[in-house]
Amino acid sequence: MNDNKFDLIITIVNKGHSIDVINAAKEARAEGGTVISGRGSGIHEVAKLFGFLMEPEKEIVLSLVDVSKTEQVLQAISDKVGINKPGKGIAFVIDVKKAVGISHYLNNN
Repeated sequence: MNDNKFDLIITIVNKGHSIDVINAAKEARAEGGTVISGRGSGIHEVAKLFGFLMEPEKEIVLSLVDVSKTEQVLQAISDKVGINKPGKGIAFVIDVKKAVGISHYLNNN
């Protein structure tokens, strides 16, 4: 197991915008990300179609980054996607205490 310090940046955006998140993260020296599909119910997302409540489709991007790159990557995502504007999404960081399966990263550093 690896005891290096990593952060997990979780970014939730509207469907179709995950590529912008991944590109911004890569430009800020992150290695990439994993995209998961989901549904949202935020305050800016109430919509009805023919009387049916619509749940907007979301994409969740998981980016594992070295803690030394966290601020840079988070700022790049915020700038590119406009996260601070209403309805554009949310991003947050979780501390990762241990990680396995990242030998490619360890061999390059």
